[in-house]
Amino acid sequence: MEGKFDKLKIQLDQQEWPRLYLFKFISPSDNHKIALITNMFNEVSDITIRPSSKGTYTSISVKEIMISSKKVIEMYEKAAEIEGVIIL
Repeated sequence: MEGKFDKLKIQLDQQEWPRLYLFKFISPSDNHKIALITNMFNEVSDITIRPSSKGTYTSISVKEIMISSKKVIEMYEKAAEIEGVIIL
């Protein structure tokens, strides 16, 4: 995983923290995988789930107050471990 998010980390480090951050994921339309993603966040997170037109994939957007760029990267690293999930 080292290096995978280095470019993003540099961009995030230029912003002020804490801040509202928008995470976007594309997942196969598999309830288990969707649950793994949404369970990474807490119950007050603003989560939007939209199936694709054919229902094959599901878009998951999450607005969350994040305290640092490091925490954002940690969330992306967790999501990257879920097979088939695309991080946008």
